[in-house]
Amino acid sequence: MADPKGFLKVTERELPPRRPVPVRIMDWKEVYEQGDSATLRRQAGRCMDCGVPFCHQGCPLGNLIPEWNDLTWRGEGRAAIERLHATNNFPEFTGRLCPAPCESSCVLGINQPAVTIKQIEVSIIDEAFGKGWVEPEPPGRLTGKTVAVVGSGPAGLAAAQQLTRAGHTVAVYERDDRIGGLLRYGIPDFKMEKKHLESRLRQMQDEGTRFRAGVAIGTDITWSDLRARYDAVVIATGATIPRELPIPGRDLAGVHFAMEYLVESNKATAGDSVPHQISAAGKHVVVIGGGDTGADCIGTAHRQGALSVTNLAIGKQPPGDRPETQPWPMAPTLFEVSSAHEEGGERAYLASTVEFLGNDVGEVRALRVAETEFVDGRRVPKSGTERDIPADLVLIAMGFTGPERADLEDQLGAQFTERGNVGRDDQYLTTASGTFVAGDAGRGQSLIVWAIAEGRAAAASVDAYLMGETELPSPVRPTDVAIGLQHA
Repeated sequence: MADPKGFLKVTERELPPRRPVPVRIMDWKEVYEQGDSATLRRQAGRCMDCGVPFCHQGCPLGNLIPEWNDLTWRGEGRAAIERLHATNNFPEFTGRLCPAPCESSCVLGINQPAVTIKQIEVSIIDEAFGKGWVEPEPPGRLTGKTVAVVGSGPAGLAAAQQLTRAGHTVAVYERDDRIGGLLRYGIPDFKMEKKHLESRLRQMQDEGTRFRAGVAIGTDITWSDLRARYDAVVIATGATIPRELPIPGRDLAGVHFAMEYLVESNKATAGDSVPHQISAAGKHVVVIGGGDTGADCIGTAHRQGALSVTNLAIGKQPPGDRPETQPWPMAPTLFEVSSAHEEGGERAYLASTVEFLGNDVGEVRALRVAETEFVDGRRVPKSGTERDIPADLVLIAMGFTGPERADLEDQLGAQFTERGNVGRDDQYLTTASGTFVAGDAGRGQSLIVWAIAEGRAAAASVDAYLMGETELPSPVRPTDVAIGLQHA
């Protein structure tokens, strides 16, 4: 283990400070300052190397957390990144974007603040990239088999890297103009600068993965034609259909889905010309939805110069401490203050949006909101509690309902589950021969760590399908797969 008495000597979590709010909202750089190695070693030394490390149970990837904590404490960074890469293709993504269910499962967290696992993870990979330790791992031989991966988010990229390293010829198709999916256009730079994505894509290209950006499967190439061209296909298109809010005034100008707004902002941040960009500059902004996407909208609005930002959540405010109904090692639902919330704005809970109000030219001017009450288990607006909130820009960030299905059904014959996901068996295989699905397209909206885990697991199934057996690791147990089909 690291320091046998580390958790006794250091009892508090230490994280790198965030840059001052007045400074960071003037740019799009990441909010955290550079941490120091002494603090990092102290935190790594708090890991107890438990006999039963529940952090493994909390992490869908099964990251070998005690091992790389120990190596970090010992100053063996190169060995640490080898252990981290053994289970996680992209720690530079998860170390910045994952909500860290591993920390909720940390045994130390029973009576102390948990080990700063996520911060240690990102420090390991950042050091590895900085010192040139992340090198291409091309296959020793080619199998002659070809695989198309549709979608270049974390699930698609993980599947592609695993299959390329197994010796297959892999092409990743992406309908956007650049590779990366939501990593590229859904995540603002203040959470993850795109240089980290570019570094990983260069490694994958040097390993032999081929990228085909600007190609929409279903229109530019039909799904059936794609399947005919390749020995196997992996669907990793994500859950991209946003949850609608069908109330009066929804068609008013200035009411947008969150992803419309974030995609345009990310393109502008990358230097692209975005005509008629949706902007919060000089506007009263209301964000509907209390999750990560809503927080991304809040931080973006601050940087664009919004006059005010109000965040509405339909449910109750979560507690500040772990509730009895979510005991350790469960991942509890807690009230959190992200960097975006720290930058300003108002947060309102038990707020049900009743109607969008417009002006004479069809633009949104306000929201009518009522207090939420629970009737027969349903959340409904409470009559008589209505109030109006000024709004020039409304962003709907209420999550996603599933993947786009028309072309998959019509051209490929894929079946969908009752929840609107692509149906699959416990080997990620759909009803279409040789076609697999991984990530949110099959699982439903979930965490980035689940997307990478499913991409790795689906790659193992594809390799076994093509070769009759596989040596690729499969971190996800069959019982964890959102099973929609059962093959005889």
